Amino acid sequence: MAVLKGKKHALVIIDMLNDFIGEKAALRCENGETIVPKIREAIDFCHENDIQVIHVQEAHRKNDADFRVRPVHAIKGTWGSQFIPELEPEEDKGDYVVQKRRHSAFSFTDFDLFLREEQIDTVVLTGVWTNVCVRSTASDALYHGYNVIALSDATASKDDDMHRSGLRDMDLFGEIMTTDEYKEGAKKKFSQNRQTV
Repeated sequence: MAVLKGKKHALVIIDMLNDFIGEKAALRCENGETIVPKIREAIDFCHENDIQVIHVQEAHRKNDADFRVRPVHAIKGTWGSQFIPELEPEEDKGDYVVQKRRHSAFSFTDFDLFLREEQIDTVVLTGVWTNVCVRSTASDALYHGYNVIALSDATASKDDDMHRSGLRDMDLFGEIMTTDEYKEGAKKKFSQNRQTV
């Protein structure tokens, strides 16, 4: 059973948006649909156990510099930038939304400020793409002094090689585990110390 680092965790759902998930997506992550049930399972577990849930949302401006190297996608205010229906933020349960225009959730956003205000020291990463936005967020989390956990069955890329590449990189400085392993580790932490993780 995994022994989890950190005193207070946040589950981070990265870019589970219409322009990444599904057949009509402008920048489709083809394996993204397969992880929706595991992310939903992780969200429900965190809601039940008072673990902060954070949704990261790409919200580009119309002529964003990002489009010099990638197709136009997830423009702020459009359908493509909206969360898929299965994973919409639940503000009544305390979910927080971070909008970004770059790969990392830390780049030019209030993500770090929110984590520090909430005294969160560990980020549990899910979403797409494992080798791009998830990995970039993981790297910046390390640079900012956070513990990093990535859920292997709740992250995805266009293909398995890209996914494995992202996990392999993150394994150098973070913990890679399945959703079930994370839940079991969190339950053990609860039983030993009734503080919220």
